[in-house]
Amino acid sequence: MHSLARRARRAGLALVIALGSVASPAAAQARLASNPVTAPLTERDVTASNEKIAAAYGALVTMWSGDFAQLGVRFAPPALLRYRGAVRTACGVMSGDNAQYCPSRNAIYFDEVFVARQAREAARALGTDGDMVAVGIVAHEMGHAVAAQLNDWSDVPYENEAAADCLAGAFAQQSRKDGVLEKGDLEEAFYGMAAAADPTPQLTGNRRVDRRIELRMALMGHGTREQRMGNFKAGYDGGPAACLESFR
Repeated sequence: MHSLARRARRAGLALVIALGSVASPAAAQARLASNPVTAPLTERDVTASNEKIAAAYGALVTMWSGDFAQLGVRFAPPALLRYRGAVRTACGVMSGDNAQYCPSRNAIYFDEVFVARQAREAARALGTDGDMVAVGIVAHEMGHAVAAQLNDWSDVPYENEAAADCLAGAFAQQSRKDGVLEKGDLEEAFYGMAAAADPTPQLTGNRRVDRRIELRMALMGHGTREQRMGNFKAGYDGGPAACLESFR
């Protein structure tokens, strides 16, 4: 089990944010709840999102290639493949409104309309350009590629998702060091994590059944809003070493 997730469970993910004037995860969550908008999307929005993702992809490859080199291994950059609606892949059919890393193809697939829409909705809600939401989605999937290539993998799906969120945060940390993190980017990142969190499970009132539902969510999901934002912040604060044993 990734130590990141162990720490999160012990601490109950009580977030203590010290980001100065940058909005906290709690603030991002509040903005999400108060801005349930569906922003109009244009082809220009999709093109702009793809351009941001392409630039971030280059930075991600540079970062992880350097970090792998320090470990004495080579990072094989995954292909970045756009689609719309649904696409058949080596890992099965990727549905619309999705992004996923396919290890057997070493490729990141993402529905370009879905990703652009997420960024556009964040822009409307936060009054920013929203681009870090799109970048965060790809950084998360790149995190899966990083973990897979280092064989730093868990049998528990949530542990892998927590690590990928953390590694996305580590990329944000590197972007800050490189001087390319823009005003509003962290708020967008937290907003995106909150927006992509697992929905609240529908409980039955039967204690035994509800316990099974909650256990399945804890093991199989991506995490609650608090968990996803907390895991991202762990990477932003601590870098790759906060996310995977391989970097310690």
